[in-house]
Amino acid sequence: MLSDEEDEEEIDFFKQHSENEESIHDIMNSGEENDNFNNGTSGESDNDEYIAGDSLDDDDLDSRDYVEKVFDDVSSESENTQEHYVIGADGNPRKILPEIDPVYDSDSSTENPTNTVGNIPMEWYDDYPHIGYNIDGKKIMKPAKGDELDKFLENMEDPDSWISVKDNLTQQNVKLTNEELEIIHRIQMGSYPKQDYDPYEPTVEWFTSQTEVMPLNATPEPKRRFIPSKWEAKRIMKLVRAIRQGHIVPGKTQIQKPRFYNLWNDTDQPHEEHPMLIPAPKTKLPDHEESYNPPPEYLLTEKEKKMWEEMDPEDREKNFIPQKYSCLRAVPAYNRFIQERFDRCLDLYLAPRVRRNKLNIDPESLIPKLPNPKDLQPFPTSLTLSYDAHTGRVRCISIDPTGLWLISGSDDKTIRLWEMITGRCVKTWEIEDIVHSVAWCPIKEVCAFAFSCTNKVGIISPTCICEEEVAISTTQYVTAGFDNTQHNVEQKSKLVDWSKPTNQQNLNGILVIIQHVHDKTIKQIAWHKKGDYFSTTAPDAGNQGILIHHLTKHQTQQPFRKTRGIIQSAMFHPIKHLFFVATQRYVRIYNLMKQELTKTLQAGVKWISSLDIHPMGDNIIIGSYDKKLCWFDLDLSSKPYKTLRYLFVFFAIRNVTYHKRLPLFASCSDDGLIQIFHGMVYNDLLQNPLIVPVKILKDGHQVVNSLGVLDCEFHPTQPWIISSGADHTINLWT
Repeated sequence: MLSDEEDEEEIDFFKQHSENEESIHDIMNSGEENDNFNNGTSGESDNDEYIAGDSLDDDDLDSRDYVEKVFDDVSSESENTQEHYVIGADGNPRKILPEIDPVYDSDSSTENPTNTVGNIPMEWYDDYPHIGYNIDGKKIMKPAKGDELDKFLENMEDPDSWISVKDNLTQQNVKLTNEELEIIHRIQMGSYPKQDYDPYEPTVEWFTSQTEVMPLNATPEPKRRFIPSKWEAKRIMKLVRAIRQGHIVPGKTQIQKPRFYNLWNDTDQPHEEHPMLIPAPKTKLPDHEESYNPPPEYLLTEKEKKMWEEMDPEDREKNFIPQKYSCLRAVPAYNRFIQERFDRCLDLYLAPRVRRNKLNIDPESLIPKLPNPKDLQPFPTSLTLSYDAHTGRVRCISIDPTGLWLISGSDDKTIRLWEMITGRCVKTWEIEDIVHSVAWCPIKEVCAFAFSCTNKVGIISPTCICEEEVAISTTQYVTAGFDNTQHNVEQKSKLVDWSKPTNQQNLNGILVIIQHVHDKTIKQIAWHKKGDYFSTTAPDAGNQGILIHHLTKHQTQQPFRKTRGIIQSAMFHPIKHLFFVATQRYVRIYNLMKQELTKTLQAGVKWISSLDIHPMGDNIIIGSYDKKLCWFDLDLSSKPYKTLRYLFVFFAIRNVTYHKRLPLFASCSDDGLIQIFHGMVYNDLLQNPLIVPVKILKDGHQVVNSLGVLDCEFHPTQPWIISSGADHTINLWT
């Protein structure tokens, strides 16, 4: 039970609280009372004592903030019934506030943990259970997150979700205040965020334009102001030199130049003669088709209008369509007038103009005059015969010096001997592995050829196509080296092993087996013109990639201790003691007598695939995997004399070859085409070789697994060419 005094104090408190609520209700509902109250407060004398901040003005009475302020003041007065005031230094009463506890935990701002990670990307904490650290260094754990359904239900239950945003620092939704919502609303409306911001307020002139009497500082004048400037001296000397050289005449009267020029008027005063002056071109005069009533022949039909609309603007002959009107008054304004005048001004202002002297040159005279291919016959033109017996890719072919017999090596591990004229397969040799190269001995007295498979090289004498005396002499010529045992004993490190064949191999005609020490595949065999030496090329064998073998003495030598690059091909010069070695990008020529490098040819291609030498020995051709054929003149330069790039060949060039007697050379590629060229080399050193493409042989070979024609070779006497491909066939073109 409360005492009587306490009951009276409680009754007085409730009366005062009800009076405050009635005053607030009257202020919110009655604008007239607000005005009267405002007038009453404004009419008070200046001598009245009042507490600063309690006076009212029109803005406070008209805004809702004032109501909230009054309500807060009343509620605070209801909570704190006893307030203490003292007289301040200005003579006004000052409210005594409660003391603040110096302990940091007593501050109300630390009720919620504040994240102190700073301005960093918050995705760094994606893999951690906490979101940061508070002021004490303790982890602030992430709030629980639900799925999309939970978020939806939470948004539906929370009436303030539409005015809430997510704080990335605390990972919680924060409700926006009225001031923040007002700022967002003003930004959406395209206004300034601050309501009281005036963009048109007058500029504050911090520095006046009036010259002050007193200087800003009393620093004495620097010495450099009394010394003549070197830049002024240089400028004066420049003017003096110009006067001495006559570029500037002191007493000459200068003609006043007009400020503007009329670009379309011919009545302007003529300009001074100057070598760099180029007059602006005049516009084209209007024609009949630009009339408002043009003749009928200038009007476009519907088909012509459609074609004109489908064309690109830069391809149109004229940029308008002629139209016909009944009278001049019916003509509308030209819609592209301003655009055309603007383009004209840009052309006159920006487009460079050059004075060019016209040359009356016939364009056809610039095209080189090549002879008619019919005048360059004979050359192969059509497919005559096909040799079909292999069951694998035919990688290599070779024709004997007489031109009667043909040998071929294939992936089916066989070597076949063919009769050229009839296409009959005379004999077949079965080999241990894939045959990569075959080559006839170039001398007619020896009936033998060499073949390569893996790291082995064999010499075979086909006795079925030669006389008995030739077969005996060939056997003695090839096997004579077995009697030369002295060199084999003295040789310290063997490069190859010259061995006799077995009885079964001897019956098949194999005379010698050359087993190389390295285990790499031998890709090419090249004979010397005398038939006593031949070279083998193994690109992956490193320093032993090229070996030269002496057939009659059964000796082998390594010409290079170290090879420069991957060896692609090697050949002997047909006349001189030169040896050609082709790597990926260069062709090096070595002198076998002096044992030195003579010349290096720069092909300018990415990867050389094949090489061949002209029978006269002064020109060579190379083919590359990047569809280029290069002709080199050895007496001219180390760079190609001609480089032929095949526009319609989309595959690599596999082989190139010269004809032994006729001025012909050819190339074969992986797209199944054989290109035939006429290449005439003259005895006159002042006359360049004549190179003319004459024929493309098609439809002879099919492309199998991106491989077409793998090898080609000319007949030694006739204008025929034999080709082998990946489609297991060999073709004769005549």
